[in-house]
Amino acid sequence: MLDFNLLLPKTIDDSFSGKKIALWFFYLLTAVTLWRSQHHVLAADGGAQSIANIPLDTYSTEATAAVIGIFALWGLSQFIISLIYLAACLKYKALIPLLYLLGILEYGLRAFYIGSYKPIATIGDAPGAIMNVPLMIILIAMLLLSLWSKGKPKQQQSH
Repeated sequence: MLDFNLLLPKTIDDSFSGKKIALWFFYLLTAVTLWRSQHHVLAADGGAQSIANIPLDTYSTEATAAVIGIFALWGLSQFIISLIYLAACLKYKALIPLLYLLGILEYGLRAFYIGSYKPIATIGDAPGAIMNVPLMIILIAMLLLSLWSKGKPKQQQSH
């Protein structure tokens, strides 16, 4: 039975009542997010050309620096998100359903809004562009599995 009360838990603790696969996938998502963030911050090109296939070598020096800087800022944002994910993994597992929902929003908006209305010219398919929709589908499945509790959902207490 799906328990939507788990999206905004009354107590933020280390409890996780969803299916174990949703927990284990969240661990994997955390590791990947940590890796992606450091690469965007530390790689010489911020991953813009080496991963995202943006043709930086055809840009002016200033434009190249701007793109690399934006990718590094994006990496910093990913790093902060990954620290929140890591905190959930280590101590606050009750937040995992909410973090799945936020991930769905991020990947969904990236795939269907940003990608459609503000496309970036590339010389090949970027892994992120290829994976946004499949990952969003997986995140939806993991959200549902993270909300799947055994038995009846706990009744909300009224004050």
